[in-house]
Amino acid sequence: MLDTLTQTGVTHAEGGAVSTASPRDFFDLMKPRVMTLVVFTAFSGLVAAPVDMDPFLAFMSILCVAMGAGAAGALNMAYDADIDATMKRTRKRPVPRGAVSVSNAYGFGVVAAVLSVLLMALSSNYLAAGLLAFSIFFYSVIYTMILKRSTPQNIVIGGAAGAFPPMIGWVAATGEVSLDAVILFMIIFLWTPPHSWALALYKSGDYAAAGVPMMPVAKGPKSTRLQILLYSIVMVVFAGAPVLTGLGGLAYAATSLGGGALFMLLAWRVFASRAGEAGSAEEGELYAVRAGDKAARDLFAYSIGYLAALFAALIAEHGLGAYLAVPGVTG
Repeated sequence: MLDTLTQTGVTHAEGGAVSTASPRDFFDLMKPRVMTLVVFTAFSGLVAAPVDMDPFLAFMSILCVAMGAGAAGALNMAYDADIDATMKRTRKRPVPRGAVSVSNAYGFGVVAAVLSVLLMALSSNYLAAGLLAFSIFFYSVIYTMILKRSTPQNIVIGGAAGAFPPMIGWVAATGEVSLDAVILFMIIFLWTPPHSWALALYKSGDYAAAGVPMMPVAKGPKSTRLQILLYSIVMVVFAGAPVLTGLGGLAYAATSLGGGALFMLLAWRVFASRAGEAGSAEEGELYAVRAGDKAARDLFAYSIGYLAALFAALIAEHGLGAYLAVPGVTG
């Protein structure tokens, strides 16, 4: 890893970086954009749980999820510094550009992980703390260190790490894993492949250059487009499960139905397109895209809003008193 970084002009001493890290650099280590969605879904799970949690303890529990997500992000960046330096989209992250050393990123991640788990145990319960610890381990070790570089199924299996937050929020409030908590987990688990593969389609050149066997690189864009469509069908159907259990009311049902229909339309457009055939966009920005890859970029961008809308509907129903039962559903 250090040899690769040296070749790209980023030289790390064992104990330091080539420049003094700022607080913003350490904040960026925590992948704040990813953390925002993690915190939001965790908060949704906590609010939707059928238990009134003390507001301060609830705040502390969500803070712990944020810290845990940031810790996992920092550990991921520390281990992936070599491939991040190769990929246009990630080469400006704190470690590859020399703002934070690999050892400091590891240290920051480990300390944040330990603190988040300990505080979760104190503010909620041991089960929530255990789930948080496992999610950090799963993302930083199972996904980052093992799956990501070894199998095109990396994001399918590794997606479990990002699916834990609403379950953790639910368990923080209730102290137990219920059917509804599992359903919230599964929605994100099934959402992750089409979301991530849409990005991989129009950034496949980046992944290929870094030697990461994402689905478009390992199996080709045509196979990836088909799998995006199939996973989208399963995910959109499964997203209606909260309505059947009574967790989701009319607002959630409308969001799931309308949002899911648009998701399927965009997934079909990806399937019918030639997205991924031309390699990556020239620019390194997240949404930079060639004309032929626009369908994949559109699905990727929309998928974030779709997932946020589903969980926002649950917050509105259970946190703001907007719940109206779907006629004929008893839960």
